[in-house]
Amino acid sequence: MSHEPPAAILMYDGDRPALRERAERLRPIIEAALPVVGVENDLDPPFEPNGAEIAIAMGGDGTVLRSARLMAHAQLPLVGVNLGKLGFLAGINPEELDVALPEIAARRYRLVDHLMIECELVRDGSVVAGRLGLNEAAILAGEPFAMIEVNLRIDGDLAATYSSDGMLISTPVGSTAHNLATGGPSLRKDLHALVVSAINPHTLTVRPVVDSADRVYELTVPTPNPGTTLNVDGQTVDRLLPGDTVRVRRSDADFQTVEVAGQTYYKTLREKLGWGRRPRDRA
Repeated sequence: MSHEPPAAILMYDGDRPALRERAERLRPIIEAALPVVGVENDLDPPFEPNGAEIAIAMGGDGTVLRSARLMAHAQLPLVGVNLGKLGFLAGINPEELDVALPEIAARRYRLVDHLMIECELVRDGSVVAGRLGLNEAAILAGEPFAMIEVNLRIDGDLAATYSSDGMLISTPVGSTAHNLATGGPSLRKDLHALVVSAINPHTLTVRPVVDSADRVYELTVPTPNPGTTLNVDGQTVDRLLPGDTVRVRRSDADFQTVEVAGQTYYKTLREKLGWGRRPRDRA
């Protein structure tokens, strides 16, 4: 094991002036602790790691998602520095860098694996679009905002038919995003499972389903609305046509986070989402 500090590549959205300014103010602080071998400030392909061992994403959770999408199947362990609001994925605040950076430089950190998903849009038996996702694959009903019917098959077996405003297949990382807002469960980030949840289902008996990440999930929309779309991690992939199927499976790529002492999943839930706190504690 090397005793040298890990080389880092910095990632942030340079198209947002306020974010770019804050990220550039932090750069000398990072460079004082770690060798910085590159900067990705547009977050658009291609990705050139330049020999980096870790990536440092500065921004909000959206920056982390874009960084993961940029690295695609060449994922580097990522340190998320929160320059946004919630910062659930970007777990280190700027004022914590003076403690976190020496730990990272000394390699006193742990790597936590998080599964990613491959999402394919299948039309007439052929894959017409595909995306790598960290959070979720979503089918959104769209205009004219009538409910759609969606058939769910798991490993080819018909599991259920939903009437709803859309469907989500979420990773454990994504379980605290749109899935949580729909009433779905939150999963530990290191679990090998996916959550299937309906958005505003018409039937009271419909509940989210948690199943193995090693299965193949297929969502077919017999009659989509004109505005029905497939979205992956908040980005529109394509409009759905009648009979289109969205196929979701576990990716060979794993997203990794760098965590130092003091960072835990339940601490993040408590501090970022107010999980398990009484109303008087919030006050």
